[in-house]
Amino acid sequence: MLISMTSTPPAPTNDTRDRILDAAERLFVENGFDGTSMRMITGAANANLAAVNYHFGGKDALVQEVFRRRLAALNARRLDELDRLEAEAAGAPLKPSRIVEAFFGTALELAADTEHGGRTFMRLLARTYNEPNAFVRQFLAEEYAEVMDRFLGALFRALPEVPRAEILWRFHFMIGAMAFAIAGLGGLSELMEVGPQDEDPARLLPRLMSFLLGGLRAPLPDGGLQG
Repeated sequence: MLISMTSTPPAPTNDTRDRILDAAERLFVENGFDGTSMRMITGAANANLAAVNYHFGGKDALVQEVFRRRLAALNARRLDELDRLEAEAAGAPLKPSRIVEAFFGTALELAADTEHGGRTFMRLLARTYNEPNAFVRQFLAEEYAEVMDRFLGALFRALPEVPRAEILWRFHFMIGAMAFAIAGLGGLSELMEVGPQDEDPARLLPRLMSFLLGGLRAPLPDGGLQG
């Protein structure tokens, strides 16, 4: 008598891999990179250290992949949007507001995604801007190289009357403002009387964009501003 034996197929490796990435991302937001141990990650992901080593090879590679899995898509979307705007402009300089919206608007839309982890990732990215981790910063500099070159070049062409050094400073301040706004979601009501609806990233977008554009268009420091 032949007995038909059916074995349960093993769970897809991507399931374990994604659990590890999700757990690491969440723990990095809560504790920072140095404050998060591999034991904490494996415990939260219900995985063992061998699985982490199999999929990533170690903590440094895991950190890189946590960023790469979402940042690659975010930056590709930014570049696609800039390509579209430049094609429409047919060689003419873009409006600064369109450039700012293409770079920061895409990030804020990702921050509004609570269902697929976008908001957690953007909080991690915001924390990274203020956390002195040389390894992570070097990695992000490499990942951002093409995007920063393209967007800053577009701003240089759009604002020829503004010194390039000033544009660099203002873009730096704009990134800092976005990072603080995203990292502070959920805690703003503790500092001032702001209801939960006002911390919704979807409602934050137009307010922050208005603020960023105001800073970009502000008079030059030596143009008679009063302290």
